[in-house]
Order: sequence, then C-alpha cells, then structure tokens
Amino acid sequence: MSKDAAVVSGGKSGKKSAGLHNTILYFKQHWQLYVVFLLPALVLTIVFRYIPMGGILIAFQRYNPIRGIMGSEWVGLKYFERFLSSPDFLTYLGNTLKLSVFGLLWGFPVPILLAFLLNRIASTGIKKKIQLVLYMPNFISVIVLCGIVRILLSVTGPINLFFGSQINFMTMPEAFRTIYIVSGIWQGAGWASIMYTAALSNASKELKEAALIDGANIFQQIKAVEWPAIKDMVVIQFILQAGNIMSIGFEKAYALQTDLNLKSSEIIATYVYKKGLLDGDYSFSTAVGLFNTVINVVLLLAVNKVVAKMNDGKGI
Repeated sequence: MSKDAAVVSGGKSGKKSAGLHNTILYFKQHWQLYVVFLLPALVLTIVFRYIPMGGILIAFQRYNPIRGIMGSEWVGLKYFERFLSSPDFLTYLGNTLKLSVFGLLWGFPVPILLAFLLNRIASTGIKKKIQLVLYMPNFISVIVLCGIVRILLSVTGPINLFFGSQINFMTMPEAFRTIYIVSGIWQGAGWASIMYTAALSNASKELKEAALIDGANIFQQIKAVEWPAIKDMVVIQFILQAGNIMSIGFEKAYALQTDLNLKSSEIIATYVYKKGLLDGDYSFSTAVGLFNTVINVVLLLAVNKVVAKMNDGKGI
C-alpha cells in the first residue's frame, strides 16, 4: 500500500471513530430523551406481547380457573399426546395444510402478475382507476365478505340464477376449498400487489428502452429488466407466507363453515376455538394452539434456509 493510500485509509477510520465517539457522547448527555420516547413502547411490548406468553404453561397443566396457573396440577405432555393420538388429528392437519398450501400456490403469483400488468399501463389516470378497483376488496370486512360469498352461492343466488341450477355450494365439502381460496385471492391480491408495483418503479428505464430497441418481447423485458427489480422482495414475501402456512385466519373459515361441509372446513384454528371457548377445555386448546405455533416456527426456519441456498445465500 502506498503512503497516500495509507493516509486516506487512516483518515476514513479516524472519521468513523470520531463519529462513533460523538454518538456515544450525545447519548450519554441526552439519555433521558431516549428513555421518555422508548419506555412507553417497551412497556406496551412487554405487557401485551411477552407477559401473555406465560399462558402457554396452561398447555402443560390441568388448568383450573379458580386455582390459576400457579395452583393448577402439572400434567406434562398429556394434552399434546391426546391431540396427536386423536382420530381426527390427521383430518384437521390435512385440511389446514391443504387450504394454506393451495392458497399459497394459487394466490402468491397473482399479485406479482398484477404488478407486471399495471406496470405496462402507460396512462396514469387509467392506472389509478384500475388500482382503486383492485384495492377496494381489501377494505371489506372478512365477515361481510363471507356474507357476500354466501349470498352469491346460495340456491337462489346470482350464480345459480345465471346457470339455471339449484346447487347449494356452501353445503359441498369438495367446493369449500375452492371458495375459500378464490375469495381470498379476490380480496387480497390487489392490495398485495402494491409492494411489487412500488418495487417495479425502481426498474431501470434505460435498460427497458435498450431492450425495446433490441426487439425484446414482453416476457424478455420482464425477465431481463423488471424481474431483477422485485426478486428480493418476492423471496422475502414467499418465506414469510410459507412460514405462516399453519396460520389460517379463524374468522373466515368459521364464517364459511356449515354442518355439511365440516369434512373440509374444520381446521386447527376452528377446532381450538370450539374446544377452548365453547367447551371450556382450556388446557387442551392451548396445547393444540402451541403445537400449531411450533410447526409455524419450524416451517419458517426451514423455508428460509432452503430459499437462501437457492438464492445465493439471500434469505431473511
């Protein structure tokens, strides 16, 4: 290394050390300011996020509301064994996995495709109007959405009137999965495309113009110019969604559930609700919920590791 290069390097390291020293000194002088602003958020996080986690002890006890957590009898893994040995365990697990996996496979690419299509609309006014229509379903309540679905698919609903049939789709176990996934895509795909649309705005316009001059078609433009701009975001979103495979929304599944489609609609989340709140079996429902959470964490770590290997070490 030359003398001039050594001087420049020494100057940069000196500036970094001075900057760090000044930051530490400023923090020491004004630490009260940081405490005032950070303490409420820290307290709220501890009270509403960490303290309730102590409730998972109920899963290992024969919980008695009168005696409380500290006074209830400890039973270990009894309720986990009861759930895993239940004849309905595989049914509930299978229904949960089918809804989430098929929902991920069919629903995940739709926002990306919408973003690519919106990015090709030249008129700003038309683009905003289309985006407004696509985003609106996201602001509809889940319960309202389920009510709309029930009306549309009822025996006297618009769908049956259009086809001249009298099929009650909500009582068909084989139709529940399709209804759940399609309605979810309709409600959330437009809103989910916002991130990808924003990322596509960073795509190089010069490269796009060069691709057009070279005679590249739409698919070649997407592959060479637009896809690299959203690739990292797609990977992160896929990892997060794949890690939440077991976390299906309870409200929607329960609202679309009927006595005749229970074969396909009864998932772990609805089972926990019925056992915990309706039957009062708190320990068993907590054990089932904890089992569900552990599976989610394992899936998140596994998917992150697999995707990182496939994506040059880039994960979350």
